Amino acid sequence: MGKILLEIVTPDKLLVSQEVDFIIAPGTEGEFGVLPGHCQFLSSLRVGELRYWIGEEAHYFSIMWGFADVTPKRVTILAEVAEKAEDIDVERAQAKVLEAEAKVAAGGSREVIEAALTSLEKARLRKKVAERAKIRAH
Repeated sequence: MGKILLEIVTPDKLLVSQEVDFIIAPGTEGEFGVLPGHCQFLSSLRVGELRYWIGEEAHYFSIMWGFADVTPKRVTILAEVAEKAEDIDVERAQAKVLEAEAKVAAGGSREVIEAALTSLEKARLRKKVAERAKIRAH
């Protein structure tokens, strides 16, 4: 079936430029999968987990908003923030989850609560993705 080029780019740098077998990305309308030869489309991305495979080996990223540009031969992820699972500190991510949960519990104005819920969503995602790398390392 061949490979498809995956590029993950943030405003700071190119994080990945690699031929892969399969990609699952967190679209705003739901997760979507991409194989080589996929039809062309553009999707916005939500806060979520991006996964890709090279052979049997899975790789994980946390993605914080952005866009995916899909063509039959390439997927370009333009993310506001993207982190490799291996680069996320699990303990720090857990601390951020607890901190965000406390902010949500504290309540406040609608804007404060919405900001706290967004922080909690991002913290939980980072923790989940970091734990995947920790499991894979053992």
